[in-house]
Amino acid sequence: MGKMINETILSQGVLTIHCEHQEFFFDDLLDIAERCNPKRSFLFVSKVLGKHIPVEPFKMRASYRLLSDQMPNNMIGGAVFIGMAETAVGLAAGVFHEAKHKFDRAILLTSTRHEMDAKLLCHFKEDHSHATDHLIHLPQDAEMFEVVTKAKTLVLIDDEVTTGNTFKNLMQSLLQSKYWRNVEKLFTLTLADWTQEKIQTRKVAVESLSLIKGRWLWEADTHAEAPVMPLVNTTKRGGFPIIGPQTWGRLGCFESVAIFGNKVESTFGQKTLVIGTGEFLWLPFLLAERLEDEGEKVLFGSTTRSPIIEGFAIQSALSFSDNYGQGIPNFIYNIKHQFFDRILLCIETSEESVDLGFLKALNKIANTVEVISFE
Repeated sequence: MGKMINETILSQGVLTIHCEHQEFFFDDLLDIAERCNPKRSFLFVSKVLGKHIPVEPFKMRASYRLLSDQMPNNMIGGAVFIGMAETAVGLAAGVFHEAKHKFDRAILLTSTRHEMDAKLLCHFKEDHSHATDHLIHLPQDAEMFEVVTKAKTLVLIDDEVTTGNTFKNLMQSLLQSKYWRNVEKLFTLTLADWTQEKIQTRKVAVESLSLIKGRWLWEADTHAEAPVMPLVNTTKRGGFPIIGPQTWGRLGCFESVAIFGNKVESTFGQKTLVIGTGEFLWLPFLLAERLEDEGEKVLFGSTTRSPIIEGFAIQSALSFSDNYGQGIPNFIYNIKHQFFDRILLCIETSEESVDLGFLKALNKIANTVEVISFE
């Protein structure tokens, strides 16, 4: 596919993108939005991630396969796949399940912004983010722990890499710990890679794989008033504990099966929105994928702590209190202007943790709203 230049005039400046197409055209994969964040004013919004733009599950699965196909087959030794919270947790799980057969043994770990009852493997910073702090916990399972200590390959997964600094911070934190003595190869997998320069580390060879590569130029408007960012950077436990089993990433997993929402019945042709919450993405996605396979017209989206300004890729927004009781605002984008036969709100906390104002807003855009949990 050929090269493309895209220029977007935002309230804080002008973003120019020079894109070298690979597996996707830019407009099929990404859109642009404005972040409510003075540290970086623009945002690449994925059309296949199921986070800020609701999307059909089959399109999400296709992106998992395209990314995993870029990795070599029959790699020797074990591997640890690490997904970046919160946006890329679902992407990481999908890529892991498509690619884990390429290794002798492989596990998935995800970074998180929730303290868990487990030993901390490392923490690192996402400096430009609305929520800078990430935690990665050690698996409690002895076999998974052994994979960590003996892994020859690390696979780091995020939705996009803009400067490479977050990956560099993570690599430094990981490779300085005592657990990665055998690592010989490191992959970064992203939907879009804008770094141009190869991410390097002194200890391990790094290979960057993505669906799109290119570069961007940001020309800030020095006269624009900087946005005020809400406070969402916390990793402390909230008032509503996580009650769902940790079988999908935060504490490691070899395999994650569809154990969530098994009592939910499908209706052929019904228009359904399945909503994941925060980092709780993979199990709700598997539910959405099952309903789609059974003939429902399903879209998958998610709540987020990421504050984004309405306009451009963001056609509508809802704001409400987080269901973990961390005392921070949460958001969901691009559903308020739509209408559905039903909405399935998927949570890993108790039903009482859901903001009643959020439920009221959802009931305005659907005939029925169901809260799906582990209770």
